[in-house]
Amino acid sequence: MTDLGIPTIPQQQHRDIGGGVGYAFNGQHFTIDPDADLDQVAATLHHPLSVIVQVTKRCNMDCGFCSEILQMPDPSLEQLATMQRSLDGVNRVFLSGGEPLFRKDFGDIVDIFHDGGHIVAVPTNAVYAKLHAPRMVGKVAYANVGLEGPRAITTRMRGDYDDIMAGVRAFQEHGIPLAMSAVVYRSSLTALPFTAQIGDVIGATKVKLILPLRKGNALGLPEHEFITQDEALAAFSRLEEKAAELQWSPALRMTTWTPENEGHMIVVEPNGTARAWPVYDAKDLWEDLGNVLEEPITEIWKRYRFKRNHLSKYVGRSIHTTAQGALTGKK
Repeated sequence: MTDLGIPTIPQQQHRDIGGGVGYAFNGQHFTIDPDADLDQVAATLHHPLSVIVQVTKRCNMDCGFCSEILQMPDPSLEQLATMQRSLDGVNRVFLSGGEPLFRKDFGDIVDIFHDGGHIVAVPTNAVYAKLHAPRMVGKVAYANVGLEGPRAITTRMRGDYDDIMAGVRAFQEHGIPLAMSAVVYRSSLTALPFTAQIGDVIGATKVKLILPLRKGNALGLPEHEFITQDEALAAFSRLEEKAAELQWSPALRMTTWTPENEGHMIVVEPNGTARAWPVYDAKDLWEDLGNVLEEPITEIWKRYRFKRNHLSKYVGRSIHTTAQGALTGKK
């Protein structure tokens, strides 16, 4: 039972996707045989493992690192239903933004994709969680809350820490599993242990650390806020040591922008345009792939040129990670 007396719906623990790939619900990540050949497995896939659908570009915050500042009209529920049908066979769909919970009809959007058989995840700043959490119960595999760490750091980089934490409590009260994402500046490196500790306290399955990309608001960041690859690896190594010492429960993950991660994400904008992201030599880091309002994702996947990078990133081969619970003995 949740704190509100809502029955907790048992989560499926594992889904077999095929080709040696699976999805672990207890850690909210894709799995693969450690000896599997990525090129061979990628050649067997007919769909992406995961797709990001921007249900809106609007947001209630104005994060200094945000790449998605260009506005366009929200898709209608009918258009989103068409997108869902086009994405048939995709295992996980992120209902993203902008801020997805900014839409008053977000519960209806969740229904469309959950009923379509997708694993639904929601990246969010959590400010509107209290409004939407009741409709998300049993349908959203996890909410991924953006939170850079302590109050002063989060408020400076993203928005009001207390509003975000109120949303986190609303998700907890409804039994919705949590993960965390934190964008890393040079000036926030010292906060990373506190960020991981917050993830441990709220019961997050994972804490994902992401470096900003030079697009949108991030074009205005001082150059010294962008850390190098070597600095990122050193920071992650120190965090691993702290995790072992302090026995944090969440898996720690860091994505750095290397050739192995280029173009690994497929993002569907509100108008249905599917793009590979980030493509380093492309305008705005986007590479057009097609439109899911006009053709199915299977056709777009055929001409997608980052299949290996997509698979490698999502099964954890091209990111830095610690296993959830490995440091505490949890399973």
